[in-house]
Amino acid sequence: MLKKTSTRNLTLGAAAAVGLIAIAAPAHAATEVEEPAEFTSAFTVMATPDQVINADGEVAPGQEGATGTFMFRINSELDVICYDITLEGVSGDYQSPADTATHIHEAAKGEPGPPRIAFPNPEPIGEGPRTSSGCMEGPFTTGVEADNGMDTGEGFTLAQIEADPAAFTGDSHTVDFAAGVVRGQLTEVPLGGVDTGAGGTAAGFDATGMTVAGFGIVALLAGVGVVAHRRQRAEA
Repeated sequence: MLKKTSTRNLTLGAAAAVGLIAIAAPAHAATEVEEPAEFTSAFTVMATPDQVINADGEVAPGQEGATGTFMFRINSELDVICYDITLEGVSGDYQSPADTATHIHEAAKGEPGPPRIAFPNPEPIGEGPRTSSGCMEGPFTTGVEADNGMDTGEGFTLAQIEADPAAFTGDSHTVDFAAGVVRGQLTEVPLGGVDTGAGGTAAGFDATGMTVAGFGIVALLAGVGVVAHRRQRAEA
């Protein structure tokens, strides 16, 4: 498997995290890799501002009208996660004590929890959609230190997401919304698409550049289409 290290420039700052402090780390410590030929699972996150909570577990709404669509494809045997993240209606710069401001946290719905993976922040900053795509291989680091002195990504594996996806959330943080601009729980989706009820499957959709001003079955199915589309391309 071809590997390369990332040279992305990412914005850092201070955001809410449970009992955590920032530690020195490169801008993006995880190893970027080529997309694997197969995946063992896939997950989507429909992130909205009303799901954001702060480090004390209190509701702390994000940016009104903002949305986030996170698609994750996992090969837990290789410990590789591929991601397609789109943020819409988000303004301002990113801010987080982690290596980046876009994460998977180990946190159940309505609960705070530490970041386990830090993804490259969706770009560009400004008007219009922000997007980020790629694949990363563990071991993962976040640049955030827990009370025990360890990085919050240390010891984490993608098999933990597969075992209990509802225990994980996707979010992103900005200067004006340090607790989170949008947030949502991981939901497992089929790798090969799902029946659309219209004589076909979601594998025919491609969510590249898709606008998700509002969530619903179309957005979900289009997201699943990314899974099938990318897997077929990898196996071609």
